[in-house]
Amino acid sequence: MRNTMTDEIKIEGLVIFAHHGVYPEETKLGQTFVVNATLFMDTRAAGRTDDLGQSVNYGTVCSEIYTFLTEHTYQLLEAAVEELAAYLLRRFPLICGVTLELKKPGAPIRYPFDSVSVKIHRAWKRAAISYGSNMGDKMKYIEDALSSIEDDENVRIVAKSELIETEPYGGVEQDAFLNGAAVLETLYDPEDLLHFLQSLEQKAGRERLVHWGPRTLDLDIVFYEDEVIRSDDLIVPHIDMHNRTFVLEPLTQIAPGWIHPIYQKSVAALLEELEGRQ
Repeated sequence: MRNTMTDEIKIEGLVIFAHHGVYPEETKLGQTFVVNATLFMDTRAAGRTDDLGQSVNYGTVCSEIYTFLTEHTYQLLEAAVEELAAYLLRRFPLICGVTLELKKPGAPIRYPFDSVSVKIHRAWKRAAISYGSNMGDKMKYIEDALSSIEDDENVRIVAKSELIETEPYGGVEQDAFLNGAAVLETLYDPEDLLHFLQSLEQKAGRERLVHWGPRTLDLDIVFYEDEVIRSDDLIVPHIDMHNRTFVLEPLTQIAPGWIHPIYQKSVAALLEELEGRQ
């Protein structure tokens, strides 16, 4: 998983004059800000080849930070550093994670202090999704959804399975499904990823009228990293994935070794067990 890389490139004490702040005089007159950045990536290829093309040019990163913070204006440090982190992760594909600290030495505080700052860590996260359709032009619904996912700047498709045709699940009489799976890298947190996928379902005209019933498009989060999530809106890993051939078979094509964080078994092992029960 890319975001577990521990190699670091550090930029410390980058001084930038910019116009961020809650008060009008701050955005009008501007003030000094200081940026500390740690870039997480795999530096082995660059270390072995001595080739800058295998690494990230920290001079270019500094230039991008400077340009971003001087061309945008935010009231809050929290907003400035959040948007900057996302920008850097999208701009430099080799960076899998970033820790950013934005310091404000001249903050309008009436008491003696050195500086105030906001520090965050953001990274590309790995997720697995399953998708299916059994109404209308099934192939087009799936292809349009995958195209929309690829077009979103917060998501990268790492791998896609072949589509398989499967019988309906859940006992409702309906047409056969086309099903597949994909591994993603995303800047969305699990809830935001869910809302994004649901927006694609709505775009495809999905109606939730019958449980386990026919649908134009079905998009489910199967895994998000190795997290276990239980909320009113989202359950991850998908609660019934280990009983679903139409989830496990495509996912085994592209991520057979992904370990289920509850059952502590790989996707391939779960599929083998399911086929044995069937």
